[in-house]
Amino acid sequence: MRLSSYLRSVFFSLIFLGAQLAHAALPAPVMQALADAGIPEDSVAIVVQPVGEAASTLSHRAEAPLNPASVMKLLTTYAALDTLGPAYTWKTEAAADRVVHNGLLKGDLYIKGYGDPKLTIDQLWLFLKRIRAAGVKVITGDIVLDSSYFAPLPHESGRFDDKPMRAYNVGPDALLINYNAVNINLSADASAKNVHVWMEPEFRALKLINRLTLDATPCGNWKDRINVTVDGKGDARRLQLTGKFSIGCGERSYALSLLPPEDFARGLILDLWREMGGKLAGRVRLGETPSNAVVLARLESPALSELIRDMNKWSNNVMARQLFLTLGAEIAGAPAAEEKSLAVISGWLAGKGLNFPELVVENGSGLSRAERISAKHMAALLVSAWRSPLMPEFIASMPIVAIDGTMRKRLKGNGAAGRAHIKTGTLDGVKTLAGYVQDKNGREVVVVSFVNHPNADSARAAEDALLAWVYEGATQ
Repeated sequence: MRLSSYLRSVFFSLIFLGAQLAHAALPAPVMQALADAGIPEDSVAIVVQPVGEAASTLSHRAEAPLNPASVMKLLTTYAALDTLGPAYTWKTEAAADRVVHNGLLKGDLYIKGYGDPKLTIDQLWLFLKRIRAAGVKVITGDIVLDSSYFAPLPHESGRFDDKPMRAYNVGPDALLINYNAVNINLSADASAKNVHVWMEPEFRALKLINRLTLDATPCGNWKDRINVTVDGKGDARRLQLTGKFSIGCGERSYALSLLPPEDFARGLILDLWREMGGKLAGRVRLGETPSNAVVLARLESPALSELIRDMNKWSNNVMARQLFLTLGAEIAGAPAAEEKSLAVISGWLAGKGLNFPELVVENGSGLSRAERISAKHMAALLVSAWRSPLMPEFIASMPIVAIDGTMRKRLKGNGAAGRAHIKTGTLDGVKTLAGYVQDKNGREVVVVSFVNHPNADSARAAEDALLAWVYEGATQ
């Protein structure tokens, strides 16, 4: 009985000591910032590891499988660089199964997409000009839009957060144009006492009705005070804005997805084709390119190494999902499917000797409630990338602290400014970061921090404290 009591006492003492050691593992400034935010330490996972060392110098709940939010883009990026190569480009093709004669195409023109993540309006204009340069001026048939390189993927734009018009909720598409988004620009005109609103791009098939009123309240969360609705069908759609806009907001802009991808592409292609003098007797519709069609014009995207900078520095979910599906199509064969991409990433990790049994990947962008990875394995991924010949391209895609991207406003005036490449992630209840810090002694250090807690939105001070602590060389 005495022995049992003694063992029980030792057992609880060890538990207490373990808790104290775990508590003491975190730097004091980080602990204080977490306490101020009301975030318990058991909702946090942190790993700090110099790239030249085999073991971490700080490890807190490192093996817990947590939601990484947009930090998951680093896995997609590294896998793509290593399998597709940094010079990989996407193509968009125009083809016909009839001969073009004297500017006349007696039949259909087929436009096939291969998943280009950045087929913007200016690129589309250039592509259509190339079609004109190939001799096509009049099309007696239809313009057929071919997205078959990606398998049909059921997508509900409002499923994630009930905000179906937000640009980050756009689903992937092999012929995705301008992220399927329209920029809504607003300007407060104090002298006229009204709000000037315009769209980029403008659509003939989408009439803008501005019913916004100007007031003098603080700008604050200005987007939440604007109601956006789209009604009607076909060429009779109306975009209506109601609500209030503060004079203190000055000029603002935000991207919205207002139309289904096929309608967006149809309207934009038709408007641009007509603007450059092209004629179309038929309509713009969906379909597939026949096997006997001959390519008339081709557009190549910028290289992968360039596009991932846009994707990671500004955490573009749409681009990440396009890249994720491209992995499956290019390595496992078209049409692209999420299952193929998952298999490609799993095989790639195994080939690099990286075993992540807790890993859950849904779409490769981090815009997911299901995705999971441990801080330990995210750190292992970053160490592997550092030792890869592709390290410069990989790191260059990440935001530089206090300089650009999602880190441009953070740690200004701190020694870490300009000396860390950090990818951030944010969802409701999730705040994360991962990347590399060059400390004041010139040593390169991997840093990973995951917070999964209802108060995660308040974790920024703790993250900044961690980065500052690493910069000061406190891990030595």
